[in-house]
Amino acid sequence: MTSFRIRPRFKHLSSLSISELEKLVSNKLEGQNEVKGDQLTGHVYLKIPLVDKHFWSPQLHITLEKAETGTVIRGLYGPNPTVWAIFFFGYVLLGFSFFFVGMWGLSQLSLGIESEILWLLPVNGGLAGVLYMVAQTGQKLGVEQTFRLYQFYESAVGQKIHLA
Repeated sequence: MTSFRIRPRFKHLSSLSISELEKLVSNKLEGQNEVKGDQLTGHVYLKIPLVDKHFWSPQLHITLEKAETGTVIRGLYGPNPTVWAIFFFGYVLLGFSFFFVGMWGLSQLSLGIESEILWLLPVNGGLAGVLYMVAQTGQKLGVEQTFRLYQFYESAVGQKIHLA
């Protein structure tokens, strides 16, 4: 289930309508404690119950879009939005730091001034690598719960899905 992708996803086509798919998922959610879910029109959020939830617990966001021959279903696995925001802003800060350190250092270098600040570029690259490895480790810690969400969704709609 884990991959080099930060957020695994899938897309498939169903011959059922949006309302039929929503009904299948809501029926499957009733009377079980493995997965909890929230629904809005065209959106389904499948999550791990609070009892089993930890920092790296995944969730599955499913969007349902009307197509000519049925419904296009897109699924996106990811962490809690707070965890996702932490990593997103970490990458943004490292990107800005890389850009400004590079601009400052290269400007000094082009003026013939010694530029020791350029040593921060490999440090930024290393920090980005560490951030990526932490994200991959978290994804691996949540793989069993991701698989639980995957199996739940497959059994709810009665179709096999393939991650892209």
